[in-house]
Amino acid sequence: MTVAAHYQPSGSTAIEIAASVEAGVRTGDLTAGDPLPAVRSLAAALGVSPATVARAYQTLRHRGIVDTAGRRGTRIRPRPPVAGPRSAPRPGPPPGGLDLSTGEPDRRLLPGLAGPLAEVSRRLAADGTTAGYADAGVLPEITALATDRLAEVGLPPGAMTLTSGALDGMERLLTSHLRPGDRVAVEDPGWADLLDLVAALGLTAVPMPVDDDGPTDAGLRQALTAGAAAVVVTTRAQNPTGAVLGPHRAAALRATLRSGPDVLLIEDDHAAELSDAAPQVLAGASRRWAFLRSASKPYGPDLRVAVLAGDEATVGRVVGRARIGAGWVSTVLQRLLAELWRDREVAATVAAAGTAYRHRRQTLRTALARLGVASHGDSGLNVWIPVPDELHAVTTLHAAGYCVSPGSRHRLRSAPGIRVTVSGLDDAAVPALAAAIGQAAATGQAGTPAHRPGVGR
Repeated sequence: MTVAAHYQPSGSTAIEIAASVEAGVRTGDLTAGDPLPAVRSLAAALGVSPATVARAYQTLRHRGIVDTAGRRGTRIRPRPPVAGPRSAPRPGPPPGGLDLSTGEPDRRLLPGLAGPLAEVSRRLAADGTTAGYADAGVLPEITALATDRLAEVGLPPGAMTLTSGALDGMERLLTSHLRPGDRVAVEDPGWADLLDLVAALGLTAVPMPVDDDGPTDAGLRQALTAGAAAVVVTTRAQNPTGAVLGPHRAAALRATLRSGPDVLLIEDDHAAELSDAAPQVLAGASRRWAFLRSASKPYGPDLRVAVLAGDEATVGRVVGRARIGAGWVSTVLQRLLAELWRDREVAATVAAAGTAYRHRRQTLRTALARLGVASHGDSGLNVWIPVPDELHAVTTLHAAGYCVSPGSRHRLRSAPGIRVTVSGLDDAAVPALAAAIGQAAATGQAGTPAHRPGVGR
């Protein structure tokens, strides 16, 4: 196997070789999925020992820049944690097509600046007060409001703080409790950003199979047996499958967590008020636990606030690390979120958005079912569609005018599929989209499930 002809790693030490590969990613000469030379061939080309190249590749794997993909060799990950001026933009749909790949909410359904959010912003501007270094932190009003909202879902008593979104909360939890090389049980298929984060932190992802009721109990047991030090579970609106953790499944997972080794349990409730499914809380089944609820999906991606509740020790570590880093989440954002939580018009807007997403999911899934195409999506913004060949399905749909997310970005060992975000989907567009998906799924070539680029088995 040879690397792309336009770029050749260089260096005489492991540090220099790793830096050369990173430079290739930074400049855009190496892109997602590009293969690196086999260890022995690069060693021969550079006049160094195979052990030197192996150490360089190990360094790159620990940093989440590359991953070893079995027979496919060592390749650049889909989203390596390296950016530069030549980073390629995300490919979009053809002219006049529909971009159904983003996973983002429909901006038309958010509490917009021309609606209730405008009045909230005016009230904050009229007040004009902001926090200083000495008095910054979680505002008492946010603590009171969040405590009441989380108590409604049965969360046990504990501590609370804020982070800049759910992924920021997960990073703080993982870095304050785990070390590079530790194993993290993640849903498979699961949230692509989390898989990238786990790799970038030098952690090892352990897959838990997912069905419509969430992670399987057998999958959790296998992950714990494999030595997982942390477990991440989505309570509802699972990305990409739309799974909702059901009561019977939740009871089984709680029992397994109670009887298993001590692990850090992280629950992701990113859909929050946008979801019409009641969350089944696992918190308390493990001595160390954290529950994350983001404001981004219901109120807008730019509102970078998430509530992180958990046991005293777990939250204490997160708060302690934050004090010597970012410090706190802006009190301007905190006050804005508090106002949004109190506003009945905003609550009605969020509820209407949830109803609209449910209608769009159901409309698409009904159309697919009529064509004999299986799909998943009981909650959230996405529909997951199993296909025999992801590359064929994605390229076929792109030619038909639709941009969808390939399942390879979301998978570890699970079967191929594509993710369709329903946010930008109107009823009139559903029949043509369903027909295109049916054709893409029916004419793909079946075979061995494709390996997710950048994730080792």
